[in-house]
Amino acid sequence: MNRRKLLQQTGAGIAALGLGSLGIPAIAQNRTKIKVGYLHVLSVDAHLWIGEYLGTWNKEGLDIEPLEFVTGIQLFQALVGGSLDVLTTGGVLSNFPARGQGKVFLLNDIEWKVGQVWAGPEIKTIADLKGKKIATTRGTTAHDLLYHGLSSVGLDVNKDVEIVNQRMSDAVTSFIAGAVPAVATWVPFDVQIKAKKADAKMLYDGSSFPDAAIVDGWAARNDFHEKNKDVLARFIRAWIPANEFIVGKPKETVQYLHQKKYSDLSMADVEEMYQAAKFYSTAEWVKHYSDGTAAKWLNKVTEFNVAVGAIQQPMMADKYFDPSLFLQVAGNAAPRKS
Repeated sequence: MNRRKLLQQTGAGIAALGLGSLGIPAIAQNRTKIKVGYLHVLSVDAHLWIGEYLGTWNKEGLDIEPLEFVTGIQLFQALVGGSLDVLTTGGVLSNFPARGQGKVFLLNDIEWKVGQVWAGPEIKTIADLKGKKIATTRGTTAHDLLYHGLSSVGLDVNKDVEIVNQRMSDAVTSFIAGAVPAVATWVPFDVQIKAKKADAKMLYDGSSFPDAAIVDGWAARNDFHEKNKDVLARFIRAWIPANEFIVGKPKETVQYLHQKKYSDLSMADVEEMYQAAKFYSTAEWVKHYSDGTAAKWLNKVTEFNVAVGAIQQPMMADKYFDPSLFLQVAGNAAPRKS
């Protein structure tokens, strides 16, 4: 790819959306280092890498230190412990903040087919999971999807199956080795399953339960959110051009991420990850934040955590989700009507 050409095209797209008025500076005067935790899943980290590629973090004077984790639970443990400033993750975004640990301030996308439940040949339907051991990581996107699938056939995730709670990499290894007959996971872990367990089949994915929306997004440590709102506003300003690039240039997005960040996967696998998420334009996010849709999506996952006994008396999204920074920065980012 011609990087200069892509940058020029993106700049033109941003101008067309009226983003110039957001005040993205050509040269930032003050530098701020931010420790950013992430999961290496395209729906979670795409904005991080596209912002790096376009140079928008740098333009906002942000020196990003990316730190990879395997699960959202580990991410939040690091955030609460003070070793991260912000993080990007999936279903766990509605877990720890609902306990008062972390403030959600920015959303990336909706998981559409990210979560998947895989099973061996002896399991042909969701109902066949009754009484079986299922490997997964509790409190994550995968656990949420398992809950909704089992509920759809009248099964209780707490009583009718045995959850083998493991790190996701270990859960997938257990399934491949035959230690458990099923696993609830997320892309791109399915790549290992396809390569190493020929008799496995995907029982269902997130698209089977569209009402069970999982939001991927960003949370900040409580004290960081309280004391550094100017930094988070700069973070959002840097995120916006990356988001418009991801939405408007899917082919270029997939090509870049495959070449630079997911070279261990095939182009088809990276394309699958891109298609597994629903990305929204900045203008669409403004609407979702403003009309309460975004908070409703977050609350659905918090309600799942209550249902499985992970949280008692949780805070709901109106307490842990701060849409104000995004709306202040991006409120004028919608395309202007002629």
